Order: sequence, then structure tokens, then C-alpha cells
Amino acid sequence: MTLRRRAAATTLAALTAAGLLTACQTEPLGGAGSVFTVDLSSYPASLDPGLQYNTDSYAVYRNIFDQLLRRDRTSGKVVGSVATSWRRTSQTRWVFTLRDGIRFSDGSRLTAADAAYSINRILDPKLASGQLANFSAIRRATGLGTRLVIDTKYPSPTLLTFLTTLSIVPQAYVRRVGNDAFNARPMGSGPYRFVSAINGSQIALDRNTRYWGPRPQLAKVTFRAVPDIASRVADLQSGLAQVATSMTPDSAVQIRDSSNLKILSAPTERVSYLAFNTIKGGPTNDPQVRRAISLAIDYRGLIDKLQQGYARQVNSVLTPLAVGYDKALADYRYDPDAARALIAKAGAKGKTVVMATSPTYDPNIVQAIQADIQAAGLQVSIRNSDQATYLKKVQSPSHDWGSIRFGQWSCSCLDADGTIFPLFRSGTVWSSYRSDQFDTLVDRGRAELGTAQRRADYARALQLMNRDVPGIGLFQVGSIYGVTKSLQWRPDAQESFFLADMRLAS
Repeated sequence: MTLRRRAAATTLAALTAAGLLTACQTEPLGGAGSVFTVDLSSYPASLDPGLQYNTDSYAVYRNIFDQLLRRDRTSGKVVGSVATSWRRTSQTRWVFTLRDGIRFSDGSRLTAADAAYSINRILDPKLASGQLANFSAIRRATGLGTRLVIDTKYPSPTLLTFLTTLSIVPQAYVRRVGNDAFNARPMGSGPYRFVSAINGSQIALDRNTRYWGPRPQLAKVTFRAVPDIASRVADLQSGLAQVATSMTPDSAVQIRDSSNLKILSAPTERVSYLAFNTIKGGPTNDPQVRRAISLAIDYRGLIDKLQQGYARQVNSVLTPLAVGYDKALADYRYDPDAARALIAKAGAKGKTVVMATSPTYDPNIVQAIQADIQAAGLQVSIRNSDQATYLKKVQSPSHDWGSIRFGQWSCSCLDADGTIFPLFRSGTVWSSYRSDQFDTLVDRGRAELGTAQRRADYARALQLMNRDVPGIGLFQVGSIYGVTKSLQWRPDAQESFFLADMRLAS
């Protein structure tokens, strides 16, 4: 296994360097004129909350928009946000009462019609939302005044948890300007308002003076795309950034050695995984090759040598935090000899597989996997593209993204339905796997209110995945943030990056 670091592209960091002085303030951070700067690993793939929900997009737009529901930071339970109360009036109908008096940052009122529009917009195939699978249990949403009604196609055990990820958009504004303009200049009712963006480089937010909730301490925030990890560390050390996301264990050591910095980390529900193209993947169309790859990977090596205690072992693409995780499943097995034998048996020795990835992900992990697979007899060509391009490619219905996809997945829902359904159920934008038996199980799992039956269905679905190997879990991801020592904030399992929860000690 190679631990050699791939040199990441630094062009974007150089382009943003011209704007670094905006983060150097004589005024204490958090004051009216100061700028709090966050270094992201990549530029958000979308500022439209109805489209993508990858980590860097999520970190920005969830501060611009309000969510229908939220999770309590201490208990993790679903609690109200825009919705103040809710009840199930039948097996397939939910009624929500919305908070009165909320206004979007342009002064227009937020109503239940906006909440209904936000849901129905995601359900519209024309939007091609990457979140469709999470909301596809919904038949329709209707709203009038402060009353929102959601009708589902079947009893949904996960509706409330998915609604914690629903950002409410202003219907009139989106319809007036169109989807592209809305994505370029989003407007919401959250604690921050969009000010400006330099596409591919940085995004500026200001405190929303019309926000209905408590006034955030941080007045101005700039998110910058800094793909190079060393540059993110340097920005923290120099004081040009106060937070850097998606740090690696190696970089965490450097940050800990700086007296003015600290590391914040938490186990997350995110899983690092490989998905296989079983439809147009070339060699990975063969289940023997997929199984060989699963045997070729040194899982403990990834965790112990590269993650240095920040990751935990998994036995599937689910983490132990998810309803449906089956601890009875055997751990993945590392057997390079068996992997080589299977590759030879399949007649695949020397063939090339294409692995799709993004600079958002730790290149050390990607290269280690590449080395393990090549040691088994395959050649691995890494196709590295920016996050927006990567997402567009792997979500294409043409299934021409390559043979293997490296990714990290979190549904922010703590449930199997938010992971194995969107990633592997045939017909979803993420899936390149087809199995009628698997589809039946995951369809039933998302329409059954009884937890015991759901767990049984998901256990069988995971067993099918072990048989067919459409994907494998590598490890449970631990979030790693480098931050200024004065920052008071606690990361959570859902990786909720709410600026309003952050405080700077005086």
C-alpha cells in the first residue's frame, strides 16, 4: 500500500490569494466589520438547496435557508424549526403548523406554500435533483397560510428525518428568476444572506437582519475553495482562515502543533465507500472482479495507517449510527491471494478499471486503494474531477462514469433508507446496480413502520450486497476541522455546519 501523497492542484488557491487580505482584520472577529473565513475543500457544487447536498454545498446553503425541521444538538432528536408542530392524521398524511412571521431576506413572507413548493420542486423530474430518492416517498405537498400538508405514497418511517434536510426556498423568487439565476444568487430566510460569489473561488455571506431567530455572533462570513490541504493548513496558521474543513489526519498533527489552533472532530454517519458500475463498468460488470476488489483492499491499513484513529471499521456501507446497521454481518476480509486468484479466474488480469474521484476526497486514501487493486492484477486509472463535474458524471443515467466510484456518503438521516436506497436501488440517479430482489427489500423497508421488520429487510438487503458486491464500505468517517483556538463549537454526527451555532471567545 502506498502512502505517497498526490500533489493537489493549487491554481484555485492561488486565484483566491488575491482576496486573502479581507480576512485580516484589526477589529475582533465577530464584530460588525470583521470577516470570519472558512476554507472549504472545494467550491460548492450547488447553492440551490433543491439540487445537491454534498458536504461543501451543504455547509454554505444551509446557513442561507431555514429548514422545516432540525435535530437537537444535544439529544439528536427531531425538533421544530420553521414547523412548530406536526401530527400524522392518517397512515399517509402529515399536517405541519408553520411558524408565523418568518420573512425571506427580501422582506417577503415565508408561507406553507413556499414549503410545499420546496418539496414539489425536488419531486419534479425536470429539476433532476440529487436528493430525489430521499423525498420520493412523498406524493405531493400542499400549503396554505401556516398549514402544510404532506401526503405520502405509503407509510413512511423516515419522513421526519428527511425533512430535517429540507431547506425552504421562496416560490415567487425562484419562479421569477429561474433555476439557474437562483443557483447563482440564492435567497432564503436563514440566519445569513447571500452577498456575492466569485464562481469557483469564494462566497460571501452577511448576517440576515430579518432573521426570526437569535442573532448570530458572526457578522460576515466568507467561504473560500482551497483544494490543497497544505494551503488550508497555512491559512489557519497565518490567521487568514478561522476554520478549515475536510482536514486529513496528517494535517491534524500540524494544526495541533500550532499554539493558536485546535482540532475539532466527531464520529459521523458518513461512510467512505466504493460503488461499482455493474452496467457499463467493463471488468466490474463481472461479479467475480467486484468480489476480488473487495478482497484486495487492506481495510485495517486504511484505518490505522492513514486515518490514525479518526475512522472506524464498518461491515457494510452503513455506519453503526444508522437504523438498519447489522452488527451480525462479518467484517470485510482482506485476502490479496484470493483476490489475485479471482482476477485470474475471471480472465481480467492486466485489464484497466477507471476509478472516479474528486479532490474533495483524501488523495492518500484513493492512491492506497489504487495500489491494493493493482497488486491484485488490475490496472487502475484514476479519473479526478472537481466535485460539481464528479457529481454530474456519476449521476448521469448513461452510466458512463467508469468502473469504480470512490465517495463519502451521508444522508443526515441516521437510517439505512437514506443510504442503500439512493446509492443502490435501481432507477435512482446514483445506482449502477440492478437486482429485483434487492429493490423489493429496500422498497419494503422504506414503507414499513415497524422497526423490527425494517431491520430484517435491511439485513437481507445487506446480505444480497455481500453476494453481488455492487459496493463496499471502507470505514466510518470522522470529521476533522482545523479551527482557531477561540472558536466555541461542537461538530455533530450529521456534520451540521450552522454558523449561528458558532461563537468566538473574547
